Amino acid sequence: QVQLVESGGGLVQAGGSLRLSCAASGRTFSSYAMGWFRQAPGKEREFVASISRSGITTAFADSVKGRFTIHRDNSQNMLYLHMNSLKPEDTAVYYCALSNNIGAVTTRSRYDYWGQGTQVTVSS
Repeated sequence: QVQLVESGGGLVQAGGSLRLSCAASGRTFSSYAMGWFRQAPGKEREFVASISRSGITTAFADSVKGRFTIHRDNSQNMLYLHMNSLKPEDTAVYYCALSNNIGAVTTRSRYDYWGQGTQVTVSS
């Protein structure tokens, strides 16, 4: 059974930074693409960033390009999202997800497993 556990969320002022982590277990981590999504109150869950199984290819939502980076450590079964220059509109629950595809998948429906999420709140 796949388990994804996010951590690193919290309260930060606008302009600040946070690093989210996702610990994966139950699958050969390096065989799967990974992604981050977020969901703000009253809104649909939206794509934030993704990374191919090798870590070579990444993709980002336009709203976070240039501010967020994603990387993975296949030796530790860990996924990270580095968030810089945070804005109040980045406030959401952030979810880690695993896809049975191999590329940097951006479509929510192509992800098969999800974590429970971690809250990120950016104050103005």
